[in-house]
Amino acid sequence: MHKTRLEAFSDGVLAIIITIMVLELKVPHGEDLASLQPLLPVFSSYVLSFLYVGIYWNNHHHLLHATSHVSGGVLWANLHLLFWLSLLPFVTGWMGENHFAALPSAFYGGVLLMAAIAYWILAQTIIASDGSNSLLARAIGKDRKGMLSALIYAVAIALAFYQQALSQALYLLVALIWLLPDRRIERHLPPH
Repeated sequence: MHKTRLEAFSDGVLAIIITIMVLELKVPHGEDLASLQPLLPVFSSYVLSFLYVGIYWNNHHHLLHATSHVSGGVLWANLHLLFWLSLLPFVTGWMGENHFAALPSAFYGGVLLMAAIAYWILAQTIIASDGSNSLLARAIGKDRKGMLSALIYAVAIALAFYQQALSQALYLLVALIWLLPDRRIERHLPPH
């Protein structure tokens, strides 16, 4: 399979994920600013999740751009990543509807952690397919950024039961760390 087909499929799934999340936003019952206040938790959880989907979309694009061979293992690893990302609308809605309560916030972090692990598995599967001296292998290196993110997610999940605000701040911190496309890959790509 050519990587453009994999990228097109993944782009479609990510677009559907965003669509599902936005459809969960309810119109306020009123015309003043006060009518928006009850919707702030739902809206802010949507914004955070939209940011995460955008981050994965950008970095997935860079990842596939650095890929030269799509094996069966890469296809399955990609589906694994898309599975975890497809749960974002559910945990986003649950967390927002329950005003960032402990259990929904922990589940949200759990999905983010599993998506991060799935992304790492996808990258490692691509490296195994392309070779240990591939462009992607050289670009990612030891992946300290990915390991740091996983550690922060784990801490945030535990904190969700004691300090929900700090837990949410850590989820936002990881998003900010990844906001720009992964420069490690970008630096190794040939100019086009």
